[in-house]
Amino acid sequence: MSEPILRVDNLESYYGPVMAIRGVSVEVHEGQIVTVLGANGAGKTTLLKTISGIMDPEKGTIHLEGESIQGMEPDQIVRRGVIHVPEGREVFPLLSVEENLLMGAYTRNDKAGVRNDLEMVYGYFPILKDKARQAAGTLSGGQQQMLAIGRGLLAKPKVMLLDEPSLGLSPLLVKEIFTIIKRLNTEQGVTMMLVEQNAKVALDTAHHGYVMEIGRIVMNDKAPVLAASKDIQEFYLGVQEAGERTQKRWKKRKTWR
Repeated sequence: MSEPILRVDNLESYYGPVMAIRGVSVEVHEGQIVTVLGANGAGKTTLLKTISGIMDPEKGTIHLEGESIQGMEPDQIVRRGVIHVPEGREVFPLLSVEENLLMGAYTRNDKAGVRNDLEMVYGYFPILKDKARQAAGTLSGGQQQMLAIGRGLLAKPKVMLLDEPSLGLSPLLVKEIFTIIKRLNTEQGVTMMLVEQNAKVALDTAHHGYVMEIGRIVMNDKAPVLAASKDIQEFYLGVQEAGERTQKRWKKRKTWR
């Protein structure tokens, strides 16, 4: 396999004195969807914030297309092509839907290309075109998630970082959002790193997966292999029949809480 477009090696990041991620290494290859699974507090969001420059790592390296990006300011990392779609959407509520989308293209000078990409986004999210002049703050949660993804696409990402896109959405909307995520990958070639608590939908969508617990990567493999793992089935997919190793790990997890 070719060199990864995004490589994270032995990363450590802290919140004050607390180590949030420890020795994390992740690879994302061009054209892939890679998911990072884990419960609340596992360090998934911290990992994305560190990659996108919102947090500075204490140790480790982050490379995009073979070149180091750690230590860069977030706007420099955006210009390099790493686009972070944050947890909670963070749209600009008083701006219109279209103004929000065009904020994603603030680093671009190709007006014709921006207009073409805007129409592409409207093709995937027709509701955004219908509400293009409406204030973003009046949209539903699912529509705001579509808007946040669309805004990221306007930046022409080399790698899109998606933080909990299913958060707070109904099962029907989750299915719709993830169907579009998969289409963007297969039809537009968008490379994505996706962090999620909804393991089933994430593993159904991704090519490869990592599992984080207490700031560490504890498992990684192809998505179908992880989906078939007894550990994953027990902890994340709600399957009750677990092997001896899974039961032992579950007892250990109880002592961590």
